[in-house]
Amino acid sequence: MKLGEVERLRGELAEFVADVFGSLPRRDQRRWGGCYLRGLMLDGRRKSIQPMAERLPDGNMQALQQFVNQSPWDPLPVRRRIAERLSRAIRPEVWVIDDVSFPKCGTASAGVARQYCGALGKRANCQVAVSVHAATDTASCPLNWQLYLPREWTDEPARCRRAGVPDEAAAHQEKWRLALGLLDTLAGWELEAPVVVADAGYGVSTPFRAGLEERGLSYVLALTGKEVAHAEEAEPHQPAYGGLGPPTLPRYRTPPRAVCVLAAQAAPEQFTEVTWRQGSKGAMTSRFTVLTIRPAGKQSLAAAQQAGGGRNRWDGVLPARTLLVEWPHGQDTPTGYWISNLPVTTPVADLVRWAKMRWRIEHDYRELKHGLGLDHFEGRTWRGWHHHVTLVTAAQAFLTMRRLDPKAHMSA
Repeated sequence: MKLGEVERLRGELAEFVADVFGSLPRRDQRRWGGCYLRGLMLDGRRKSIQPMAERLPDGNMQALQQFVNQSPWDPLPVRRRIAERLSRAIRPEVWVIDDVSFPKCGTASAGVARQYCGALGKRANCQVAVSVHAATDTASCPLNWQLYLPREWTDEPARCRRAGVPDEAAAHQEKWRLALGLLDTLAGWELEAPVVVADAGYGVSTPFRAGLEERGLSYVLALTGKEVAHAEEAEPHQPAYGGLGPPTLPRYRTPPRAVCVLAAQAAPEQFTEVTWRQGSKGAMTSRFTVLTIRPAGKQSLAAAQQAGGGRNRWDGVLPARTLLVEWPHGQDTPTGYWISNLPVTTPVADLVRWAKMRWRIEHDYRELKHGLGLDHFEGRTWRGWHHHVTLVTAAQAFLTMRRLDPKAHMSA
């Protein structure tokens, strides 16, 4: 946005800041919060503190540095207020779990390590954050964030302390555990999750799916197709007891097969053409079917045994789950797979729409990164990073609400 456009929004932005940053105890903190948001929205190649301060009429680099990097304000109440307002404004159909990478130089920034960097499409020096987004086909916005700490960080407490990582965050957690923690935080804010969607990085994790089910959450999660499962009609049998040792556990007579194999065996007439949204080049349409499978593999077996009362009390039946399969016209084999704990009777059009709604957060990332400087933060500390992403989230929330309703900023 041009400087004149940003300045014309100062009144609206001031009302938004007064509400969203109401948890900040000092007036000057709220003032610099509003200033930082204007800097993020203002046109400019870099959205780090120094160039933003130079572009703003009331910019002060030292004050903004102190506000973002040293000031001890808690970002969680700010995110909570953003999440409350955005949930009312957007009325999300799904919450999208995802992770995003931030290429970095050096080794001092909190969480930076050589790991897969989605922004570059290869392993590189970067930070990775897990996020939860509220989304519909027409709008979306992140609700909560958590920076991922690789083991090389959590195995070095002194390194964590130098980057300001709090003690409660300094234990290694896999990304799927961080995602469940974010969902727990949102539940603590009394926000109700609609359907949870995520890519195969999360969908292939049996513990993640089990965690969602333990929390009573519905999900539609992508799979790679390599995961193994039994067909719905498969039944375990109980081998005869040999008379020595513990009884033999129930088992399936045939080995599980890859999901892609089970899907490819579906009859062509089972597939229905579904349009899930209108794109810039016309309707987004493909062929889909819904199957019932029994996920197998070591993790699924262990989860089923635990849910069944333990190894010796389990009846051997793997729980059934819904599998959504995409097989476009002109393709020799299916191209997409999603697993869900929703009933197989759920309309296929709904399953498709929710599964495909993950695309919306790519729009988030374009605006957050290219428009609002999400990955332009140059500080090194845990606190500074979480402050910056909270401020970027607030800027996007403000712009999203204005797009949905020019008077949205007046909503309390």
